[in-house]
This record gives sequence, C-alpha cells and structure tokens, in this order.
Amino acid sequence: MPGSGRFVMPISVLAVSLLVLTGCGSSGTSTPASGASTESGTSPAGQTITVYSGQHEQTVKALAADFEKRSGIKVALRSGDEAELANQLLQEGKASPADVFYAENPPALTVLENQGLLAPVQADTLKAVPAGDSSPKGDWVGVSARTAAFVAAGGKGAVTAPPASVLDLAKPEWKGRLGIAPSETDFAPVVTEVIKSAGTDGAKKWLEGLKANAKVYQSNEDLSAAVNSGEVEGGVVDHYYWYRLRDEKTAAGTHSKLHYFAKGDPGALVDVSGAAVLAAGKHQQAAQAFLTYLTSTPAQQLIASSESYEYPLVAGVKGKSELPPLNSIGSVVAPGDLGDGKQALQLLQDTGLLA
Repeated sequence: MPGSGRFVMPISVLAVSLLVLTGCGSSGTSTPASGASTESGTSPAGQTITVYSGQHEQTVKALAADFEKRSGIKVALRSGDEAELANQLLQEGKASPADVFYAENPPALTVLENQGLLAPVQADTLKAVPAGDSSPKGDWVGVSARTAAFVAAGGKGAVTAPPASVLDLAKPEWKGRLGIAPSETDFAPVVTEVIKSAGTDGAKKWLEGLKANAKVYQSNEDLSAAVNSGEVEGGVVDHYYWYRLRDEKTAAGTHSKLHYFAKGDPGALVDVSGAAVLAAGKHQQAAQAFLTYLTSTPAQQLIASSESYEYPLVAGVKGKSELPPLNSIGSVVAPGDLGDGKQALQLLQDTGLLA
C-alpha cells in the first residue's frame, strides 16, 4: 500500500540518489474555486494535473475526487512508494509529467528541493498550517502529521514492559524479541533523531544493536501483524499502522497495544507529510490549487476522518477521538532538522540493515 516504504529496493535506490545527487497556525484557507484564473487569464477548470503520491492511497483517492468536484480540475493519480517516486522524479527531471508530489515524509521532498525541482508554494497556502510544519524555503507545504510509537504484544508473549526509550531496544535483553522494518521510509527519520541524540557513532552502535536483536520485516504492516500474533514482542512503527490493524482484526482479534515514548525521546518522533508543485509542471496554477485544497478545512476534515489515522495540521480541525492529543506526544520535528535523510540512510547501509 502506498504510504509505506515497504520494499528494500526503492529506499535503497533513493539512498544511492541521495548520496550521488545531494552533497499552531492560522485557520484553514478556503477551498479553491473552480473559476480561479491562471497567469494567462484562462481558468484551470477542465485541466488535468498528474499527482505522484506516496501517501495513503485510499485517502488520497478520496481527496482527489473531492478536489475534482470542487474545482473542476481533474487528477491523474500515480500512487507508489515515496522513495521510488522521488527517485523517478530525480531521473525524469524537467521532463517529468508530474505536476504535484505528495510525500509521506520530509526527506523525500527535501531531496527534490535541493535539486531545484520544486516551485515555491503560494504564500496563502503556506499560511494555512503552522510555519514550522512546511519547508523552511517555502517549496512544499505540510499536510498532516504522524508519530512514531512502540507496538507491543499484549498476550502471553509480552513478558516485560515496553522500553522506556527507543535507545533501550539495542540492549541485550531485547535480543530475539524485537522486530524492525528498516526499509520503511518512516524508519530513517527515527534514525536521524537518534543521530541528534547520541551522535553518529552512538547511532551506529544503536543500529548494530538492533541488527543483533531483531527479526527484519519488509513493512510496518508485516511488523505490526507479527507483534499482534506474538511472533515478536514489539517494534517501532508509525502510530496509524496499529490503528489500521485494529480496524482489520477488530477488538477481539487485536492482541497488541500501542505505547508512546516520552517527550524528548528520539522515539517520540512527530513528523509531517507534505506536498509540492514541480517547477517544470505544465499546469502550475491548477497544481497550486491542489495544494491550497489539501490545506483547506474540507480536505483536513476528510483526512482527519479517514482510515489513515493521521493528525490534521489546520487549526480547528480535530483528529479521530481515539488518538491522543499530538502535543501530549511531542512537537513536530522541524523539516530542516530531518534534512534529506542522507546520513541516516548511509548508517543503515553501513550497518547492513539496507543493501
């Protein structure tokens, strides 16, 4: 399912590209009107924009359909792994058919930004969400947020309490009890936070400890299912994987629990999804209208009520009632702090967790 970097190949390809190519807010904006004019004075209604999306496919399909009804602009959606799509955009360059890139994590957007492939986002769109949730350069806008968490077995397999810190997972007592999904694009930002906390050498030792302790899974879905079945006792995932597993299994079939790390811990990562307009896109005004829509109240309400279980960013729009308040977990990590993810991906490769 798009919205999870579940394959080793795409994130590894992006890692190679990175190494080679790169050295609360105001209220929501109004939904773009179908009569909005382009710079040439013609209406974008009736145009078709191509959106490369690494976000949750069903939610993005619903957003695209709602945007089409409201604006008269058609959306050709190409969903896939965000790392694979980012790498495709790097390869296509100015010849890409894409008008918009909608990514799950900031590093994929930052890579494209650093290559000059993104157009500035309209100022009113950027103002719709907190300033710290978007590109510091203004080349992409934050759309929704999620947090890392620890999913723990709730049945007979759970013999001890969840770790107090994500750093504890490298300790010998977790040997044979832990699962990890290092090829997930969600995992690299956690590594970046560990680098900030423990330094490069400390982060490398931590990853080596995880490698010694853990069974490797290809996706957070697989990892969450393994914890729920008692195959392993726990693992780090984005929070929504557990909620979606709970919906699938129902309460009777859910044998795991979600635990959040304490504020300030590297495991209490809160980051954002974001969207950008490609600088070489042929439908600039229509693409900007789509970003304006994503940060409007109707779109944020759709995200908040969807099965993606993400947090809306626009003030006044609340997430699902069963989600803990985002500010009780932590603050959104500044996208600039996550950077392009190159250092984290290099460490994952150096420790053999990625090919």
